[in-house]
Amino acid sequence: MSTSRNAYFTLIDHRHYRYRGCAADPDQPTQAQGDTAVPVNAWLPFTDDGGELPSVRIARQAAAQRVCGDCPVLAQCQTYALSVDSDGRLAEPEGVWGGMLPLERHRDLVARRTAKTPAAAAASIDEKQLAECRTDQKQAVLKSLAAHVDEELVAYGASMDVRTANWHRSLLCGLLGLDKERATRQQLLAAARAHGVLPAGVRVVPDGDVPIAAAPNTDGSRQRRLARGHRLQPTRPIQLILPGYEQLLRIPRPRRTTPRGTGRQLRVVRIADQPLTLDTLLTATTVLEPAA
Repeated sequence: MSTSRNAYFTLIDHRHYRYRGCAADPDQPTQAQGDTAVPVNAWLPFTDDGGELPSVRIARQAAAQRVCGDCPVLAQCQTYALSVDSDGRLAEPEGVWGGMLPLERHRDLVARRTAKTPAAAAASIDEKQLAECRTDQKQAVLKSLAAHVDEELVAYGASMDVRTANWHRSLLCGLLGLDKERATRQQLLAAARAHGVLPAGVRVVPDGDVPIAAAPNTDGSRQRRLARGHRLQPTRPIQLILPGYEQLLRIPRPRRTTPRGTGRQLRVVRIADQPLTLDTLLTATTVLEPAA
């Protein structure tokens, strides 16, 4: 029996399978019992004639994923969907399964096929790469990254702009044998410590409930991939957007109503767990910085 068949029977034989969120509601057969506001076809690939607008597709899949988050057989469903058949293909290449989108499952399959074992990854790192990790700039980024989770504060602590700091973080992933698309901040710091490029005495501040991307990119896709289901990333430091500078907001926003380049752009970042009051805002001049 193939891996996918084993996983499939494990899923359907689970004692809570009948209570799965995507099942049809007994009183409303076209709606999901996990949330009757979501239709049962929200988990299926789009098959109607004509195209489906991207905004409609994203909303439909997001609704399905929200229901998946409370499903009693989420783990078994995800295991089955990520399993492969005898030909090495995903058991479920389409639709929403186990709270995962098709692209996420395909990326996971590719990562599993190309992943190096820890021993092989460690063996591929030579002294030249470790020496590059010990340059002043990369050491500054690593030490600041250990102290902060917000990318603006990491850049500020390393005395460089956000773009440069994130570029160094990306390089560090490659130098330490990590996949910058999937590695977390904690994994990057753990690898740096294991290879002796992060001093043992440096304290690492934990990410919190949501993993932080090791090497953030401009559109935030790496962070969203690591923190699926946490689109707004509520555990990250709070960013206060000053009136007139709404274009700096990092979440989807309405179309800009003011022209670009009007005035100086500033961002205020809340540090650690300090209460954000008017007094602390007026005195926290060190966290005011030009936007990258």
